[in-house]
Amino acid sequence: MDTHSEPDGGRPDPRVGALMNERGRLINLAYRFLGSMAEAEDAVQEAYARWYALSPDRQDDVDSPGAWLNTVVSRVCLDLLGSARARRERYVGEWIPEPVPDMIAWTDGRQAGAADPADRITLDESIDMAFLVVLDSMTPAERVTFILHDVFRYPFGEVARIVGRTPAACRQLATSARRRIQDTRPVLTPAPERAEVVRSFRLAWQSKDIQALIGVLDPSVSAIADGGGLVSASLDPIEGGEHVARYLVNLAELAGTFELQETTVNGQPGLVATQEGATLAVFAFEVASDRIQRLWIVRNPEKLRLWTQSS
Repeated sequence: MDTHSEPDGGRPDPRVGALMNERGRLINLAYRFLGSMAEAEDAVQEAYARWYALSPDRQDDVDSPGAWLNTVVSRVCLDLLGSARARRERYVGEWIPEPVPDMIAWTDGRQAGAADPADRITLDESIDMAFLVVLDSMTPAERVTFILHDVFRYPFGEVARIVGRTPAACRQLATSARRRIQDTRPVLTPAPERAEVVRSFRLAWQSKDIQALIGVLDPSVSAIADGGGLVSASLDPIEGGEHVARYLVNLAELAGTFELQETTVNGQPGLVATQEGATLAVFAFEVASDRIQRLWIVRNPEKLRLWTQSS
């Protein structure tokens, strides 16, 4: 395959390095579309494959290869989202977005140089587990439009070209998506307070203190586990403070000796459970009014590979 890597004179083509430097930014974008790092990497790989399938003359005709890759990645993700519902119907148990320990900063200048109205989502918020779960309830077009415009500040004219809608239609999609976000987002608790709630949860769980757990859980708390059919996990959400507390204590007793480490999960305070160096589970939380309102437990080993690599 001609990668256009050595122009006349045998010197490496600097465009190749510039293109590869786009990879981290593209994966950032695709992850927010798909909620899966593995699928994001596949989507980006597909975009690069399409680029290198172009003839050298067609590559030369592209004014901005980075923008071209952005468009292709967005369209690949739009197609993947369209088939996601059928894939989820075959998924065993509850599906939770893949948790990530950290993300590469968005560096193309859109985010840093744009105004930041209060009704828009910041880049950090856009990988929050609660936010990703809401995104998963949107239509593919809503999700892609909202992320491109409200998170990454693409103008509606550019979004329209990517999603194949008119700018007016994209405005409506963004408004609909924004309404979903506003209807489901809790009052944000400051990060230090969230971390303290998670620490209290960890201490109560490690001591298997049901009453202490109930004290840190909202009475209407919901716990959702994702084993993907590969490891044991509750197939249905567990609802209510006492039920969740007893479920967690039972988990601890079944697991035996394990370590709980406070860490950052999708930009928020979370926990990772390990046993003899292996990652057992990653825990993400939604905290409001000093109580845990939602708890996500990811046990599917296919979604824990980044945590295994970083442990």
